[in-house]
Amino acid sequence: MSHPEENVLLYGLDEPVRPAPAFFAALQHVLASVVGIITPPLIIGSVLGLQQWIPYLISMSLLVSGMGTFLQARRIAGIGAGMICLQGTSFAFLGVILSGGMMVKSRGGSPEDIMAMIFGCTLVAALIPLLISRCVQQLRRVLTPVVTGTVITLIGISLIKVSITDWAGGHQAANFGAPANLALGALTLLVIITLNRMRNRWARLIAVIAGIAVGCVAATLSGNLVLKPLTETSWLALPGFFRFGFAFDWTIFLPIALVSVISVIEAVGDLTANCLLSQQPISGPQFQRRLQGGICADGVSCVLAAMFSAFPNTTFAQNNGVIQMTGVASRYVGMVIGAMLALLGLFPVVGALMQQIPPPVLGGATLVMFGSVVAAGIRVMTQTPLGRREMLIVAVSFGLGLGVEAVPDVLKQFPPLIGQIFGHAVTTGGVLAILLNLVLPSEQPAVSLPQSETLNKGL
Repeated sequence: MSHPEENVLLYGLDEPVRPAPAFFAALQHVLASVVGIITPPLIIGSVLGLQQWIPYLISMSLLVSGMGTFLQARRIAGIGAGMICLQGTSFAFLGVILSGGMMVKSRGGSPEDIMAMIFGCTLVAALIPLLISRCVQQLRRVLTPVVTGTVITLIGISLIKVSITDWAGGHQAANFGAPANLALGALTLLVIITLNRMRNRWARLIAVIAGIAVGCVAATLSGNLVLKPLTETSWLALPGFFRFGFAFDWTIFLPIALVSVISVIEAVGDLTANCLLSQQPISGPQFQRRLQGGICADGVSCVLAAMFSAFPNTTFAQNNGVIQMTGVASRYVGMVIGAMLALLGLFPVVGALMQQIPPPVLGGATLVMFGSVVAAGIRVMTQTPLGRREMLIVAVSFGLGLGVEAVPDVLKQFPPLIGQIFGHAVTTGGVLAILLNLVLPSEQPAVSLPQSETLNKGL
């Protein structure tokens, strides 16, 4: 039998949290997401030859993530979900931004021209979630629990792939899969699980931090962590509006606009999982208001990102796993998270220090969180009984979504844009789930005959 306190949150959605617990709870969210926030600008900057501006792009990504996270938690004038909805740089835009940047580069554009075009197009595309947020009631008719649950589950499965890659040593690591890497990740995970199952609330509050700390100490003692000097990292980064100017091109904008629509589907899944884990309703007027405010805040975050020279933002799924692990759903912690991320953006040296956490330690810490996202998706999916129609939707969406991600070459005969957009499980599976939900007719309940009529038909 489960313990009666198993499903009780330590801090509910609107429950104030004292400074010390709030700091430790917020720090775990930051540790779980900071790598995801800074990786897209790092990749885009490296591929497009923007090396000179990479530190600035990373700082602005963190600053905007903090501003968006604070807005989501605080909920100002109906903008924001009023929950811990951590905003971070979206990986979904990576392919279309790279192809657009390459197009500008092939025309002889400078690094500044590339960024002016990217941020101009993403600014206009940010209007899409703002417009969609006005149509939430119609959106809910399309995004039923089986569709939303499928999207959430696919998001979690995709994140687990990232976690396992980190656990083994990280992309392009010379010692990928080394026993020492796997041992570091396992030690980190073991500490988190042990502390999370203790009855002491402080043990649960610091479980992720303690796991990462123990993992870093073990990595240092085994020679897998050697701190690099921070002499080349600036101590302060001052933001500026439209630092690189503004440009626009329809051929670059349209793919970005399509990804903006798809990112709204992911955001709906993340917001639904957040409501479920925060013990809030996932249907009815209150849920619709949260959904509307959350999608609208996503759009505002993308507007801020373009203005401050950062790439488009979206609601991260990582923090849902942290809520599940810590039992802290208070939106006041969300405001602390926002402040911490903004400070990391203004003071890059702190973020540079956090980047030195070994990938196996981060992989061990995030695995259980991302697994929690999968579990939340299954819970949403099974809110209503799954009939033959629903099972078919889930089966086809999972089969094709995960199949395309496992074998991306299946799309290599199509234009590169198709592969960039639909080469991910969340995109392919999510779009399929929506289409099947619209096309497949609902099953009519069988009409039972009276017992006497049934007997007569048997005769």
